[in-house]
This record gives sequence, C-alpha cells and structure tokens, in this order.
Amino acid sequence: MKRDAIFDNAKLILIFLVVFGHLVQPTTDGSREMYTIYTWIYTFHMPAFIFLAGFFAKGSGNKDYIVNLAKKLILPYLIFQFVFTAYFLFIGKDGWLNAPFYPHWSLWFLFSLFCWHILLIWFSKVSPWIGITAAVAIGVLVGYADSIDQTFSLSRTFVFFPFFLAGYWLTKDTVKKWRGFGTRAASLAFMVTLAVIIAFAPEFNSDWLLGSKSYATMGEPELGGLLRLGVYVIGALMTASVMAWIPNKHYSFTPLGGQTLYVYLLHGFIVQLFRQQGWVQINNVLDFTLYFVMSGFIVYLLSTSTIRALTQPLIECRAALLRKQLSEINNHDRYRTN
Repeated sequence: MKRDAIFDNAKLILIFLVVFGHLVQPTTDGSREMYTIYTWIYTFHMPAFIFLAGFFAKGSGNKDYIVNLAKKLILPYLIFQFVFTAYFLFIGKDGWLNAPFYPHWSLWFLFSLFCWHILLIWFSKVSPWIGITAAVAIGVLVGYADSIDQTFSLSRTFVFFPFFLAGYWLTKDTVKKWRGFGTRAASLAFMVTLAVIIAFAPEFNSDWLLGSKSYATMGEPELGGLLRLGVYVIGALMTASVMAWIPNKHYSFTPLGGQTLYVYLLHGFIVQLFRQQGWVQINNVLDFTLYFVMSGFIVYLLSTSTIRALTQPLIECRAALLRKQLSEINNHDRYRTN
C-alpha cells in the first residue's frame, strides 16, 4: 500500500506518546497532573496504534503472507524475549525470568499482532458490522474468564482486536472524512472534556485501559463487562478524534513514522534503565518539558539509519542495512584513496 503522510504522521505521534507514557509512568502515583496526562494518553494511544496496524493489514490472509508474518513477528518476539531477560537481569530488575509464553513488558504487541492477522482469515469473510460486533462481544466476555490473562497475550489479543478489525475495514477516504470542520470541532471538545473529567474524577485502576486482566482481578467481577464497553466507546471516539487532527502534510520527520517497530522494541532498554535507577522525577514544568523533549529524542535516535542497521539482524533477522552502510563506507574510503 502506498504510504500516506497522514498515517505516517499518526504513527510517529503515537509512538512518541508510547515512549513518553512509558517513561513518565513512575511519576503518576504522586502527581495528579501526571496521572491526568498519562491516563488521557492511555485512553487512545494503543487503540489508535492498533487501528493503524489493522488499516495496513489489507493484504493478509494467504499462506505466504502468514509465513512471512511469523518470520517478521514471532521470531523477533522470541529473540527479544531472551534479550530482555538478559538485560533485566543485568540492570537488577525484579521478575526478569519469564517463560517464552509470558511476554516481557511491551513484547505482547508482537504476539498479539500475529494473532490478529490469523483472526482476519475468518473475520474478513463476514460483513464488517457482524465481525466487529462479534469481536467486541468476545472482548467483553473474556474479561469474565480468570484463566485468560497475560499468558500468550491472550487477554490483550481479544480485548484490542475490535480496533484492529475496524482499521482493517475502514478505507483511507473514510478516515479523511473525519477531518471536516464539524467533526474536528466536536472531536476537540470531546478530547478536552475527557481530560477535564479525568483530572477531577476519582482515580481508577489504569488496568482497565491495558486489557490484560480479568474483571475479578480488577475488583469488578459482575459489572466489568459494562465498564469494558465504556472503555471501548472512549477508545473509539478518542481514536477518531485524534486522527481528525493529524496533519496531512509531508514533513522532514514524516518518514520516521515508517520505523515505529524499531522504536517500539528498542525504547524499553532506555525506559527500563531509567525506571530501575529511579531517575524519572517530575516536580515542575521544566522537568516535564525535559522528559517531553527526551521522548522525542529517543524516537529520533532509535529511528536513525545507524541504529536500524545495527539492530536489523535482531528485529528483521537480516542485515541488509548493515551491509549497505559498510558498502558505502568502503566506497567512500576507496574514493578518498583514489
């Protein structure tokens, strides 16, 4: 599919929010302001990111596609599961020994992304409304099963699948229709209103936005289904609202939106080190600005050609970028010699 500026800009903004949210998470317990910002971000950043993943899954379904997808997602998942285990042990983080079927931290996304493509084999054969309705029903029902949790990322796979399926069915023209004046005005009002509600309402368990635990674990064994439906509605409205304001213009940084997998997998090494060392503290606007800028720098750094060339063997199980850079260096040295 031909890349479009609006979608690369969206992916870049969302991966920035992922990094920023992960980086400042330790500050949310002692600061109402940081709790509000963090919770507001989490109402949409993963639903929107997964929505875009579904949007670019149009070619899924055939056998060759699934085989290639396994190489692209499952093999890096297993590699990084081992790498994170070694890294967490190195920095002294608790809970570093995880079995392969229990994803380390952010690795759940790789496993779930593979499963969502598999689910498309069946869900793409029914009408969009039937499929999405069924996916929402399954996402609600799994919350009542205590046995469906973070193992194999099953809970998140089922809970977030409706956003992936919605992205799969929506067209580029439909997404661009959200950018009308009336829709933008309504979306801005909704986003601001939600931020105000979060700021003044009593704090609630953020696990509701993560989709990784059962209702009983979160203290709502009976009414959990209704609460999850509410989370679905907020996530869908926030996703549409954010997409309505994504710039549809190609900037110098827009191509970085095509490198989000590298940022997603690699930023954990920086974030987890900061958390383990207790370096993240936000006490004033200057601190907030510092970590905001730092998050942008992390996204840029991990998107650079040098970092991608060095880590491509782990992430894509090939070394094309590294060979290209080495070839350019050799050619440059040969040119200088001549």
